[in-house]
Amino acid sequence: MPPADLEGRVPFRGHETWYRVTGRLPGAGEAGAPLPVVVLHGGPGAAHDYTLSMANLATGGRAVVHYDQLGCGRSTHLPEADPASWTVRLFVDELVSLLDHLGLDRVHVVGQSWGGMLGPEFALAHPERVQSLTICDSPASMATWRQAAEELIDALPEPHRSDLLRLEAAGDYAHPDYKAASDVFYARHVCRVQPLPAEVAATFAQIDAEPTVYHAMNGPSEFTITGSNLGWTVEDRLPGITAPTLVVAGAHDEATPATWAPFVERIPDVRSHVFPESSHMPHVEEHASFLEVVGGFIAEHDPRGDQQ
Repeated sequence: MPPADLEGRVPFRGHETWYRVTGRLPGAGEAGAPLPVVVLHGGPGAAHDYTLSMANLATGGRAVVHYDQLGCGRSTHLPEADPASWTVRLFVDELVSLLDHLGLDRVHVVGQSWGGMLGPEFALAHPERVQSLTICDSPASMATWRQAAEELIDALPEPHRSDLLRLEAAGDYAHPDYKAASDVFYARHVCRVQPLPAEVAATFAQIDAEPTVYHAMNGPSEFTITGSNLGWTVEDRLPGITAPTLVVAGAHDEATPATWAPFVERIPDVRSHVFPESSHMPHVEEHASFLEVVGGFIAEHDPRGDQQ
């Protein structure tokens, strides 16, 4: 993975947002330079580590910006925060703060999992700042996400299926049988590269160590959604997205086609791609193909010099 060319922290509402940049950010008014990519990580609260391979989109003079959303990773942790304070609007505003600090008026947005939920929200709130939008492995509503999880759990081999259902119902997430069943689900539908690459393992360790945001917005697990995102949906607002959009997922993804179909059906300028050997992390599982598909889409939608 390419090293960072720049790291820093941005003040945000009395706290700090950590970021890293691969490549060189264009100067103000600099014509002809490809627009930067900003990567929105998942979770919520997963931190950027598992998306680090997306730094390889930094080719041909393009910069790639990673950052840790507030509450996780190298940004300020707030374990005592009111759970109600973790909102979509908070993270939209944090992204505005980051872009303003870096002097970026317009960028390509690549969001993965929860980041692919945040991306459309940002594109709707600030369309003038989004050159293109890539949604990776994300649902358009939590209702379809929950239904997909139930269907995938039901297809697990025994005894893992029964163990997961029984221990979920009991709330016994520390039981070794629960971990064993979850590991089977994750190896099938989250990351099929086993053992997990170091950067992916680092993200899971980060959530285990600092689950504040994940528990507040998602819930205790991928399968039990009790947090503030429980009723989230962007489906009815999708026709308002004006940026050209790419939707990608893995053929074995926990984000099944039913979860991301509304993006394809309702965003006016949209295309999609399914990676046949991947689950929830095509950027890891089929890295070269991911760079080709996503990098090609981004390059296609760079503005011409006279449009910058």
